[in-house]
Amino acid sequence: MADVEASVRDLVDHDRDCTEQALSQMGLRRKINLLIAEWKAAGGGDVLPDVRDRVRLRSVTKAGIPARAVARR
Repeated sequence: MADVEASVRDLVDHDRDCTEQALSQMGLRRKINLLIAEWKAAGGGDVLPDVRDRVRLRSVTKAGIPARAVARR
């Protein structure tokens, strides 16, 4: 979904037609909303993770300075 959003932004920034990509993005959002509604209907009541939680849980890559990678953890 992030790729679709980035392509829409790029097209808008360059004053180009983004109709197809925007419709695709809206379809993805609709699909996510349906999945969340189904999850809640099935008894899901936990708080869903947001982007900040996902970034925090992502493993730190080893490329770069090892001391900085260890310090970030």
